[in-house]
Amino acid sequence: METTALNAATTSATSTPAASANSEKLISSDFETFLKMMTTQLQNQDPLNPIENSDFAVQLATFSNVEQQVQTNQLLEALATNLGGSGISDLANFVGMEARVLAPAYYSGAPIEMTLDVSAGADSGVMVVRDAAGDEVQRLPIDTTAPFHVWQGVDDSGAPLPAGNYTFQVESYAGESLINTAQAPVYTVVEEARLEDGQTMLLLASGEIVPSTSVTALRFPVVYATNEDPDAASSGDGA
Repeated sequence: METTALNAATTSATSTPAASANSEKLISSDFETFLKMMTTQLQNQDPLNPIENSDFAVQLATFSNVEQQVQTNQLLEALATNLGGSGISDLANFVGMEARVLAPAYYSGAPIEMTLDVSAGADSGVMVVRDAAGDEVQRLPIDTTAPFHVWQGVDDSGAPLPAGNYTFQVESYAGESLINTAQAPVYTVVEEARLEDGQTMLLLASGEIVPSTSVTALRFPVVYATNEDPDAASSGDGA
């Protein structure tokens, strides 16, 4: 029996897919086959031309390297699985929280909190409210001294506006001159968090999907009185 027969065993182990769940069993089976073939080779070798010890050493070292490589791949696969599980746990931390993000906010009757920062050099500002179609529905002056603002969701007569998605813009003025227009970040509830192509994506109450990297603040939900519940307490500054 030629030494090539022993090499066949190591070739079989090398060709086994590292990510396979049966790789450990296959390695064990191939190693037993290797030992049986080596024993048979020793029993049937030509006594006048015995196999060199160095050949056995090379064959053993080759098979050992293959076995170690498969075990290493299994460990890496297990580590990746554990990390993936941790990632899902981290995603759960977003769900149900309020994220501050540049996105439309869904108005369902409850006031919406936002940050309205005018540009540097501006001495006044106006909040422009637009509906899902992009049409302007309201303009309100901004109190530039307020740390945050709450949009009550009512028109100029005090009647609640229709439920739906609304976008808020900040127009910054220096005197009578408009110097900048920028979208305002709003606090909105995160309905779902998911992994897409290695990136964490958040599904907001408005139906918008944004990357988690766009979130500038995260907090527990703040409950404001709805416009349908006039007796409930409310907090925050109106826009």
